[in-house]
Amino acid sequence: MFHVADLPDNLPVFPLAGALLLPRARLPLHVFEPRYLAMLEDVLKTPQRLIGLIQPAAGDDDPPRLHDVGCAGRITAFSEGNDGRYMITLTGISRFRLRDEIQGFSPYRKWHVSWQEFEKDMGPSEHDPGFDRPAFMDLLGRYFETQDLQTDWESLQKADDEMLINSLSMLVPLDPEDRQALLEAQTLAHRRDTLATLLDFALRSGRGEDIMQ
Repeated sequence: MFHVADLPDNLPVFPLAGALLLPRARLPLHVFEPRYLAMLEDVLKTPQRLIGLIQPAAGDDDPPRLHDVGCAGRITAFSEGNDGRYMITLTGISRFRLRDEIQGFSPYRKWHVSWQEFEKDMGPSEHDPGFDRPAFMDLLGRYFETQDLQTDWESLQKADDEMLINSLSMLVPLDPEDRQALLEAQTLAHRRDTLATLLDFALRSGRGEDIMQ
């Protein structure tokens, strides 16, 4: 288990629109751009093997403006393909807040970061005492039906609160700004409430479109 004292004060960042990594969750990624292959090579030489996954903010800035909060993932698996691409798995360690960008000659971007407000990310799994699972699963079922999505419902039913909410937050098709709101949720209960609101809004919007047609 990591502690704040174990974490570096600077971090290579991987801007990736629409991607979401949360603490204790796993995210598979393909790495193929030369600058991020260089980043991967450098990161694998460090003891922590951390990459900061972060979303670009809306706009046409060059380089892209980034959201203030991202999540650091430890490379826990990687394999190289025949075409020189890498398949890696990031395991979420902790969210971070950007401070200032480090200028230099690296092909990828690095930032000074702060971990202080996210110390609980490095603790045990969160629980959601107020979670009404039957009502949430009913909402989720209606959403999956309207979106024509399939899932392993038995595994979802057995998953603990954090795995259920965080996995759905990462996997359900959402806009990048919605994913950012889920990332920045202060507690698991807040994230669950945000996710339920987004699913309900999608259902209501879908019904509204049907009525208009």
